[in-house]
Amino acid sequence: MSIAKKIYKKIFSEKIRINNRRNLNKLSKYFLKGNDFYCNCCDQNFRSFLKKSNGIDTRNNAECPNCGSLERTRVLLEFLRNETDLFSESNSLLHIAPEDALKDIFKKSKKIEYINGDINKNFADEIIDITAINYPDNKFDYIICSHVLGHIPDEKLAIDELYRVLKSNGKAFILTPIHPLNNTFENKNLIDEHDRLLNYGEKDLLRLHGQDFEERLKREHLNISKIDYRQHIPKEFAKKLSVGDGYRELIFVCQKEKLE
Repeated sequence: MSIAKKIYKKIFSEKIRINNRRNLNKLSKYFLKGNDFYCNCCDQNFRSFLKKSNGIDTRNNAECPNCGSLERTRVLLEFLRNETDLFSESNSLLHIAPEDALKDIFKKSKKIEYINGDINKNFADEIIDITAINYPDNKFDYIICSHVLGHIPDEKLAIDELYRVLKSNGKAFILTPIHPLNNTFENKNLIDEHDRLLNYGEKDLLRLHGQDFEERLKREHLNISKIDYRQHIPKEFAKKLSVGDGYRELIFVCQKEKLE
């Protein structure tokens, strides 16, 4: 980290730094006016989306300059609007580590009893530890947990907790980066951020999920289906949305069986 960055972090709180980054991105939208790309989260058009880099690879047209939505955010919203009753019926929703673009939409809905939480108070309305969710059993009709489980030391406990607070017949939508060929790779000796970046693709990931992820999610009385919803979006519209390559956008629908 450069000296300038260290000074910046020392002077400004994390919350202020987050807001500064968002506002800086929003300024760029005035230079990106056009109709080639469309964000379904904020209903705005652009000449291009912003690039997104992990320090090794760069994704073009990834991030909406206005609301910050990413490829997976836009795909998930299309799925929720077209394939669920989340917005049409009265439902309770738990949103773990909420994406701002989706959080704003859910908060505006009069149908949704919306709870969002994160272990970091700067990223959500409530502090929620996914391994010890402070809500009773069978509380939520829907749960969204996108790109979270790869960061959790006790992944098994986190999945158990998500299942515990899910209502009978409720659904949890879980997303995570999925290696297209290999099973989950996890090496607890990888503690250096650079090593994690090289091996997992993100410096703060603890594992890179793979083809066995569905098996890792399995629990008694839980039905799981894997959906690549990009394939259900018309090609021209998918191009305008910039829906990614499937590495980050797969949706694992985990439905709790209806128990008597």
